[in-house]
Amino acid sequence: MRADPRDPTNPTYPAFQYPVTRKSPQVDDYHGTPVADPYRWLEDVDTPETRAWIEAQNALTFAFLEGVPSRKAIHQRLTELWSYERYGVPTHKAGRWLYFRNDGLQNQAVLYRADALDAPPTILLDPNLLSPDGTTALGVTALSEDGRLLAYSVSESGSDWNEIRVREVDSGADRPDRLSWVKFSSIAWTHDGNGFFYSRYPVPEDGDPLLQVNKHHKLYYHRLGTPQETDLLIFEQPDQPDWGIAAQVSEDGRYLVLSIWLGTDRRNRLYAVDLGDPLHPRLTAPVNRLLDRFDASYGFLGNDGPVFYLVTDREAPRRRVVSLAITDPALRLSPIVAEQPDTLESAHLAGDVLVASYLHHAHALMRRFRLTGEELAPVTLPSLGSVAEVSGERRSTTIFFAFTSFLTPTAILSHDVGTGATAPWRSPVVKFDAARYETREVFVRSRDGTELPMFVTGRRDAPANGDAPVYLYGYGGFNVNLTPAFSAGIIAWLELGGVFALPVLRGGGEYGEAWHEAGMLARKQNVFDDFFAAAEWLIAHRITRPGRLAIGGGSNGGLLVGAAMTQRPDLFGAALPAVGVMDMLRFHKFTIGWAWVPEYGSADDPAQFPTLLAYSPLHNLRPGTRYPATLITTADHDDRVVPGHSFKFAAALQAAQAGPAPVLIRVETKAGHGAGKPTAKLIDEQADRWAFLVRVLGLA
Repeated sequence: MRADPRDPTNPTYPAFQYPVTRKSPQVDDYHGTPVADPYRWLEDVDTPETRAWIEAQNALTFAFLEGVPSRKAIHQRLTELWSYERYGVPTHKAGRWLYFRNDGLQNQAVLYRADALDAPPTILLDPNLLSPDGTTALGVTALSEDGRLLAYSVSESGSDWNEIRVREVDSGADRPDRLSWVKFSSIAWTHDGNGFFYSRYPVPEDGDPLLQVNKHHKLYYHRLGTPQETDLLIFEQPDQPDWGIAAQVSEDGRYLVLSIWLGTDRRNRLYAVDLGDPLHPRLTAPVNRLLDRFDASYGFLGNDGPVFYLVTDREAPRRRVVSLAITDPALRLSPIVAEQPDTLESAHLAGDVLVASYLHHAHALMRRFRLTGEELAPVTLPSLGSVAEVSGERRSTTIFFAFTSFLTPTAILSHDVGTGATAPWRSPVVKFDAARYETREVFVRSRDGTELPMFVTGRRDAPANGDAPVYLYGYGGFNVNLTPAFSAGIIAWLELGGVFALPVLRGGGEYGEAWHEAGMLARKQNVFDDFFAAAEWLIAHRITRPGRLAIGGGSNGGLLVGAAMTQRPDLFGAALPAVGVMDMLRFHKFTIGWAWVPEYGSADDPAQFPTLLAYSPLHNLRPGTRYPATLITTADHDDRVVPGHSFKFAAALQAAQAGPAPVLIRVETKAGHGAGKPTAKLIDEQADRWAFLVRVLGLA
């Protein structure tokens, strides 16, 4: 048994015998710089050697976790906390209401239908019946204009690949339609109810689709009752294999609106097809390329005939609302709601009122405007929190939205834009004492002087003695906003005596596009510096100390954790990188990884390669270094951030570790990047994370 001297509580660990991981002589030449990649073979997840390695690593990890006495109690408490009724926002069409509900511990939420909002509902689609272990998940759902048919997509084992099916609403029976090789697609019905638009990639070539690059997204129209092979190709751009296509049909049924995206770049092009008579749409009408440059983001809100309403960051980094008369040859953008000091997160049309959700220091405000730009009274929100989802029809004066905070489970509220009244529709109750805890918003100064907010949630009566276990969570990328949100897992952490800290890092969109750009490409180091500043603030204000400070994050947040622990291993007691992008030199060679090049850059570019090499977690591990206790989590079916990232990082970290702290990897089977993961797996994984931290941080 060996003790870690960084932690005064001196936790002791067994002398780990890590599985032997073969090293190959693989060396790549990057613009004259040789870079070794000895664990390249772990990228192929299905070879017998890799499968044996996964099995051996999981055996080591679960043996360690099973030795934590409180693991079962943590799992039991998480199960209790997760067991509460949860709803999604209701949607309405043709006299039918649809909404999702989970009774608490169902692996997947169930889709219900009702003839009136508060009438007794009936089950329309229960994805828990699609597979015995709950690993088949619903993706997109779209109700036909007459409310008779539901098109929906399903994915298996967490994959990004989807299959689209069609269900009759009244009978609950599925029609024979099956559409395969669908990924990153919307579903948009024509108003005649005869079919819908969707996007897909070509059928993958022979080999493992997990490792193949996805190119040549195409938009099709599927006519009900016909084989997929006869679907009508609506739009493609053969000379632009990286372009993706999202489609929607305007609420009046007149226009097909296309958003052309390029990887994860926020900027898009906006095209439209005039379908003519909604009940007899002209599917072969020409595509009108309205805004045909990747110069800004353009989000379609709705229309009055040929006048489109858009949210854009063109000449407005914090976004504004404009109108566009598509018959105007000059295609001028006319302002409706000017850019505000706060960031416009989303907007929704109800009647002739625009309901806009803004971020004020990363928490929500809701404001209302007429289409003339006149501001009305704001929507009153329950507390400091987030607006998570909004639904409603232009023809209605009522919208529904989800509201959540760190200590408030997601509630569904209705708002009448005519009267200005807001009322709860569903307010779930979780069995914990929220009054014992509080959330504070503090401000942290980063290395270059930039000020960033951080939410800190913990016990009201916690002493400032520098001894609290803290879970510091971050993301910092892709214009993604991290705002207050309820998590049963975080409540369990608070009950363990922990503190949860969420800093607003550059790279997100909380303060608009300038904030995003300050944390991407050559400026990515700003994100890590912001994270270090948040950690140092928590230590300086005597909330915690390095031996009690754990860091976590998933996907791009997993990259954040990997970069943070390799750059400042002394600053943290534990690290929990999940499904992380750990190999910054090869991420673009798998599935949809190429789409992240606008955010990160590419090692194929000699000007961008040095930046990526400088922070790539895999390439900055140094043998003989004392790294914090680490639990890496990934899934063997992750086809977004392929598991080879985590496999190679785990192998290299185990080889480099000079201290006694464990380096473990937990590989989930029949799961993917995270979307649609069944409740049982979520609870198991969260229980193991907390059990790991209880052990390595020395919690009682």
